[in-house]
Amino acid sequence: MTMEKPYYSQQPMGTPQMSVQQGNRNAKNLPLHNGEREWSEGLCGCTDDCGTFCVACWFPCISYGKNKRRVDHLNSKGYPDPEHGGCCNSDCMVHGCLTGCLGLGWILQIGVRSNIRTRYSIKGGGCGDCMSAWCCAPCELTQGSREIELEEQSFSGHH
Repeated sequence: MTMEKPYYSQQPMGTPQMSVQQGNRNAKNLPLHNGEREWSEGLCGCTDDCGTFCVACWFPCISYGKNKRRVDHLNSKGYPDPEHGGCCNSDCMVHGCLTGCLGLGWILQIGVRSNIRTRYSIKGGGCGDCMSAWCCAPCELTQGSREIELEEQSFSGHH
């Protein structure tokens, strides 16, 4: 005699004890206007975070690679990257080559800045993204890093 396994047509539902951890995408509770808000920190406030700013000045490829990996991880996994962006990854290498050989690494930053703005419902557009990356790449990289950091810190148990 063969016993058949029961057939289940749907996934089990969550129970009240289960919770989905979610970060706060507006940790400073900035006001929304038409569903969008300002950046949590101004572009010129970059020097308030000296360590991140210095890395962005002298090694923008590292800052770019970390920001890209962190926001991509949040978008795909829903929680902070346990490696906090790592150090040197393929995105870092591409940015470094474009910056070192052609001075064009800032072009890659436009896409990451746009992704950050979209994730956090921040006002702005492509022209502003381009100008901030081109005119002040270290400040733009620091501002993006700080925005991601606010959400990462909002996850319980993450510091």
